[in-house]
Amino acid sequence: MTDNRNLQIYLPLLFIIFLAFTHHVDAQHELLLKGGHLIDAKNNINRTMDIAISDGKIAEIATNINPDHANKVINVSGLYVTPGLIDMHVHVFMGNEPGAYIANGATSVMPDGFTFRSGVTTVVDAGSSGWRNFRLFKEQTIDKASTRVLALLNIVGTGMTGRFEEQDISDMNPEMTAHMITRLYPEILVGIKSAHYWGDFTQVDKATEAGKLADVPVMVDFGEHDPTNSIKSLFLEHLRPGDIFTHTFANWPLQRETIVDENGKVKPFVFEAQEKGIVFDVGHGGGSFSWQQAVPAITQGFIPSVISTDLHTQSMNAGMKDMCNVLSKFMALGMTIEEVIHRATWNPAQVIKRPDLGHLSVGTEADVAVFRLRTGEFGFIDVHGKKMGGSQKLETELTLRSGRVVWDLNGISMNKFEDSGIITH
Repeated sequence: MTDNRNLQIYLPLLFIIFLAFTHHVDAQHELLLKGGHLIDAKNNINRTMDIAISDGKIAEIATNINPDHANKVINVSGLYVTPGLIDMHVHVFMGNEPGAYIANGATSVMPDGFTFRSGVTTVVDAGSSGWRNFRLFKEQTIDKASTRVLALLNIVGTGMTGRFEEQDISDMNPEMTAHMITRLYPEILVGIKSAHYWGDFTQVDKATEAGKLADVPVMVDFGEHDPTNSIKSLFLEHLRPGDIFTHTFANWPLQRETIVDENGKVKPFVFEAQEKGIVFDVGHGGGSFSWQQAVPAITQGFIPSVISTDLHTQSMNAGMKDMCNVLSKFMALGMTIEEVIHRATWNPAQVIKRPDLGHLSVGTEADVAVFRLRTGEFGFIDVHGKKMGGSQKLETELTLRSGRVVWDLNGISMNKFEDSGIITH
């Protein structure tokens, strides 16, 4: 009698536990991206794969994950799935300080309005702030953004307040710059910036001194010297392997020596510098990308290490537009989609020494971009108003940041609306 009574009590309870367990098994993933063509350079993946996401991280990657094992399934067949893009050159220290240029000024932009819609989940602010005003930048922008914002610290203490301030050698302090990076914000500050200097190599050398102290790379915006300084000397005598030359395809020969000579040939020392380990960054910007430099360079086999936008108010409405447009330009120059994605994901992650970014390995934060590759007749513009045609263009369908949908162009992650007699009057 007692045994029968116990069975009557415990059997329903066991059945409830069994149902709960089987439901948990069936819904072990929060989200499943199904049927997309995955491009992941770090993991050498370039084929159709499914991606499952749980707790904001990549939980599983396989050729055919059971859709019953996910709470939500997003059909991404026919689309390209990549790690969230890293834009390694932007300016996002937006503010309203009177007379300010990029540091706390109106030329910078708030990141979230321009990142996710282009598949970008991480940006690196390229020296907008220095050690004196970085904490304001962090409070004003970095702490408030959903985009992951990292930064290069300007060797000038006040950053890019204005061109005159950027000439102040007395405010170029390698020790304080390095201390800010190593002692206070090593998780955010990933390098040092030298920019807009009118003189000799003093600013570059101060920056590389700080780079040695902090063990981080230096990015050099080299291009306002009168007379021009030797880029051969810059590459082979002043920069270290791992340091970055930005605005690679700029064409302002009166201000900066170009990488392609007047006969359309890439200068031999440019290849030598790349072999040495100098990182060549696109840094498109509003004035730093010329077909006259890019076309012969890529035709001759000189390929940039990193593709970035130099996002700010003077570039986003001109020839640059956004990261998708810049990547598409390089596809118009003959690079493959795999090559351009590599230079906007795993390559920049390695340059800034953040191996946790730029790939979709199981266990990493689920920053994911989904692109449609459109075909047709498209036009791409350089900063001198010259147009080149192309037959392919990337368009961002979906962006996830830490497993959360932050951009969905056509509602592919949403439930379908069903008209159920809604009153419209």
